[in-house]
Amino acid sequence: MPHLRTRVGREMQAVMKHRSVGTSGLRVSRLGLGTLTWGRDTDGDEAAAQLLAFAEAGGTLVDTSPAYGAGAAQRILAELLDDVVPRDELIISSSAGIDPTPIGTDRVDCSRRGLLRQLDATLRELGTDFLDMWQVATWDPLTPVDEVAATLDYAVSSGKVRYVGVRGYLGWQLATAVGAGGATTLAATQAEYSLLARGVEEELFAAAAHHGVGVFAAVPLAGGVLTGKYRDGIPVDSRGADEAHSQDVQSYLTDSSIRVVDAVVTAADGLGTSPLAVALAWARDRAGVASAVVGTRDLAQLTGVLATEELELPKAIAAALDDVSA
Repeated sequence: MPHLRTRVGREMQAVMKHRSVGTSGLRVSRLGLGTLTWGRDTDGDEAAAQLLAFAEAGGTLVDTSPAYGAGAAQRILAELLDDVVPRDELIISSSAGIDPTPIGTDRVDCSRRGLLRQLDATLRELGTDFLDMWQVATWDPLTPVDEVAATLDYAVSSGKVRYVGVRGYLGWQLATAVGAGGATTLAATQAEYSLLARGVEEELFAAAAHHGVGVFAAVPLAGGVLTGKYRDGIPVDSRGADEAHSQDVQSYLTDSSIRVVDAVVTAADGLGTSPLAVALAWARDRAGVASAVVGTRDLAQLTGVLATEELELPKAIAAALDDVSA
């Protein structure tokens, strides 16, 4: 009886705090579960264990996309909805605009046709009538912003989507999208953000705050670099040793990042916790962040992520991390 098991677990363990997304009425768990690895590094059974543990800890925000694993992530999630966790207990966030199976070389398509085609396919695949959050996956210079805004309006008015947002936009792009004059207000913007990726603060965060848009912080552990696992080299069983991900990890392994990671490890030692918890708590609690979205390969990694809920960084340590990562 998966439903009973899940509900009982949540009554006993639901400790995760929830936050409003910008100035909208949507509330989400302050940690989100990413599904980027599902169907690639994470099989269905492991994904089920992750989703159940996340829900039992009080988590609600589940981030997915038709582009994750060429659609495998959404197919796995579809099998788990209601069987492992009731659909109505989750805030499902997906996106459209990047075609995982393009004809030709142009993968970006945020036209009305492209966005709605992916939305309908996602709803069919997930076996749900609506998405709680639907985001435009990237800026498309070939599609007028008014067309994108009108498409978001239609998605909400048709009942297929409850809230809308964007992913990977620059600050000026977000401001342009907000100013397009659509009837539907953008609720969220999702962007890579961590102690090693703070470039979005000055422009994007400022634009989001000005327009009442909440931020979903993606990749808050910088591909695992902020956990300290790469301080003494690249473990053979890590993402850094995987040819498909090694370039992403290597991009974080700079002289300046070493100083930041050392500071995170020092803070963790002083607090009696893990570097993962320190780095994640820092990103989670930055002004404007509604939720920090973390993808994990297995339940053991997710357990470490969920333990972060118990950590509130002292102001002095948060300030020191601000300084070293500036």
